[in-house]
Amino acid sequence: MRGGFHKGMRDAVPVALGYLAVSFTLGLAATKAGLTPWQAAFASLITNTSAGQFAGFTAMAAGTSLLETAVAQVVVNLRYVLMSSILTQKLDRVSPLRKRLLVAFDVTDELFALGVARKEPLAPSYYYGMMASTIPCWALGTFLGAALGALLPKVVLNAAGVALYAMFIAVVVPPARKSRRVLAVCALAMLMSWLLRVLPLFNGLSTGLRVAAVALSLSLAAACWPKKEGSNAR
Repeated sequence: MRGGFHKGMRDAVPVALGYLAVSFTLGLAATKAGLTPWQAAFASLITNTSAGQFAGFTAMAAGTSLLETAVAQVVVNLRYVLMSSILTQKLDRVSPLRKRLLVAFDVTDELFALGVARKEPLAPSYYYGMMASTIPCWALGTFLGAALGALLPKVVLNAAGVALYAMFIAVVVPPARKSRRVLAVCALAMLMSWLLRVLPLFNGLSTGLRVAAVALSLSLAAACWPKKEGSNAR
């Protein structure tokens, strides 16, 4: 068990360093939402999700209701349900429920990829090691970003906040270049978001409801757009 824990820590070091950089911009968003550095760090200790936290901080800054914020969180983080289902099949069959629940506490895109890439059954101790490497870096980066954001002028803070958008663009652009389907969904998402913002019938919707409406409708549309057998990523 100890060997698996240490190996998980070592394998997750590159992910932890990436989290340290990405969560720094998340801390800037937390500052704009009115959180202190300690509050921002605590949020990252109990919720390790960049898109979900960013959506939550944005909703807080906009004064969105708790119900709308909760709906947006469910939509943004829905993919983790599928990831958790796959990890359940990958985990060692003898792992008790309490250990599986602890693994479920920190299912992220990167840790999921490391976990399913292992050829042998996934031991909970290995996953705990990955969590031990990444969670502190995620919280520390958020704290540093929020601490620096509290010292920066507002104009500089607004400019630095663009870095998080750049991160999302960097995630989307590579698959969009390889797949017309992904590119089409991204373009439709931008168009729908703009229309919901400017059309008189919908411009009264809050940010959280707009995110939920765009994500749900396009996810359903993409799911009904089957990939032809024998075709490539396009």
